[in-house]
Amino acid sequence: MRSSRRLDLIPPYLFAELERKISEKRAAGIDVISLGIGDPDTPTYPAIVAAAQRAVQDPATHQYPSNRGRQDFREAVARFYERRFGVSLDPQTEVMPAIGAKECIFNLNLAFLDPGDVALAADPGYPVYTGGPLLAGAEPVLMPLEPALGFAPDLSRLSAQTLQRARLMFFNYPNNPTGATVPDGFFEDVVKLAGEHEILAVHDNAYSETTYDGYVAPSFLATPGAKDVGVEVFSWSKGYNMTGWRCAAIVGNAEAISHYWKLKSNIDSGLFEAVQLAGIAALDPAVDAEVRAMNEIYARRRDLVCEALAQAGVKVKRPQGTIYIWAPIPDGFASSAQYCEHVLERAAVVISPGGAYGRSGEGFFRISLTTPDDRLLEAVARLREL
Repeated sequence: MRSSRRLDLIPPYLFAELERKISEKRAAGIDVISLGIGDPDTPTYPAIVAAAQRAVQDPATHQYPSNRGRQDFREAVARFYERRFGVSLDPQTEVMPAIGAKECIFNLNLAFLDPGDVALAADPGYPVYTGGPLLAGAEPVLMPLEPALGFAPDLSRLSAQTLQRARLMFFNYPNNPTGATVPDGFFEDVVKLAGEHEILAVHDNAYSETTYDGYVAPSFLATPGAKDVGVEVFSWSKGYNMTGWRCAAIVGNAEAISHYWKLKSNIDSGLFEAVQLAGIAALDPAVDAEVRAMNEIYARRRDLVCEALAQAGVKVKRPQGTIYIWAPIPDGFASSAQYCEHVLERAAVVISPGGAYGRSGEGFFRISLTTPDDRLLEAVARLREL
């Protein structure tokens, strides 16, 4: 059985490879601690689960959902965006559910790219930013995130030829994998560039609700002119401990969402209505206290990891957002993959190689904070011994 040529263009998905390695080690009786995958280790908040249980018992949710989503779901998202970000959205035309942010980001490639087109992708970044364009027959062009610019790309370095072919731009703050927050003026620069070159700007807003030290993450759509040129993909996964629920929404430019809906109506049957009702419950202001309590846990874990790394001579900046620590690999290793393989073999700890997120991630590794405190401390102790 031969796979398609487009599938041959992309490497195995990073996290699938991590899961395979973990399974192999554990099958051999090795006590592996995984700090590789950003999957919350605490349950979905009780009010969300209760809403889903009620919804599942309601036969009205058991039929095909609309791809456009429930009216009350779209209205809940619009209310949340107004309350949380000060962004006004029309629930009829500027909000649509998605079956997780990953699905949404990939499908945007199918909806907007033709062979020969370019998608601009943050580097390092979520692997779907580059794999999606390849599977759509287009070309990803990397935008290196510059540490000196606060892990933002230097948009002035994009060539005229690249910008002429560009149709999409993927970016993400608070940023995975670096943990960086958006530098002042960057969103404004994106709006200007996208408007001048007719590029659809796509902000992957997966971590806006996971922030620390008083930092409040903005929405890209709060930037003047952003709705004219872009969309934002909002995810329930990390902020509400709902990774397995596959609940997200695409919001913003009405014309872009209309094109996205045309694609979606031909390839899937919409988001299960019980999940939509759970998503509504998550956006209720009463759940904000649960989000703050979860962020306190992550902030404590962040401090534990950063202090332990500092004791081992690794200098890292404490992130104000996301659930990740981005750190340089020690001297003496040819690549981040080699270092992470060394850590797995010698310490039975799984960490993510920075190079897997793009060329500009080489020389770094990522630690996820989604591990109980005792296991996290044990893992960091093993790293320190190495």
